[in-house]
Amino acid sequence: MHIEKFQLGPLGTNAYVLDNGHEAVAIDPGGNPEPMIAHLGGKTLTHILVTHLHFDHIYGVRALADATGATILAPSEDAFLMDTEVGRGGMMGLPLVNPFDFEAIGPGESEFLGYPCTVFQTPGHTPGSLSFYFPQAKAVFVGDLIFFRSVGRTDFPGGSASTLKQSVTENIFPLPPDTVIYSGHGAETTVGDEMNHNPFFSGY
Repeated sequence: MHIEKFQLGPLGTNAYVLDNGHEAVAIDPGGNPEPMIAHLGGKTLTHILVTHLHFDHIYGVRALADATGATILAPSEDAFLMDTEVGRGGMMGLPLVNPFDFEAIGPGESEFLGYPCTVFQTPGHTPGSLSFYFPQAKAVFVGDLIFFRSVGRTDFPGGSASTLKQSVTENIFPLPPDTVIYSGHGAETTVGDEMNHNPFFSGY
């Protein structure tokens, strides 16, 4: 599996394209998706995976789906956020999100691009936050759950610091320590590095 990162939108949100050489999936297109579309070349985009429904992760979802016909999968527990500024946009003078319909996806075993994928329910940043773990690629895509030496904000609607920490310790830290954590902002890190050095989990 090839993984390509794009920093999109007004907050420089990390978006990802995963491909097997023929087909691809996108994760959290948070701005104009033209760079992602150009990267696809002739590959077929089958799905757009959304970790959570905050505006900076979904600005480009509608445009990317319209351009490719990809199926949008997102957590239904976050649907209420689309009635708030943090979901539909508009806060701090930022633009509104172009609305889109999506199919609900929840925790369990899935498959994308021919690779097994475990979908974890990892609430805390939002009630419906999901993480997508591809064991064969040693990669987990966590949205704004955990970052390099930090964690996601929990002061938005539906956020909970205690729930977020529980999500990390129960779902992310049990993964192999060399698993790469691909977050919604900032640099990549690994499960082992964050277990040992993330100040929010000292003494874990």
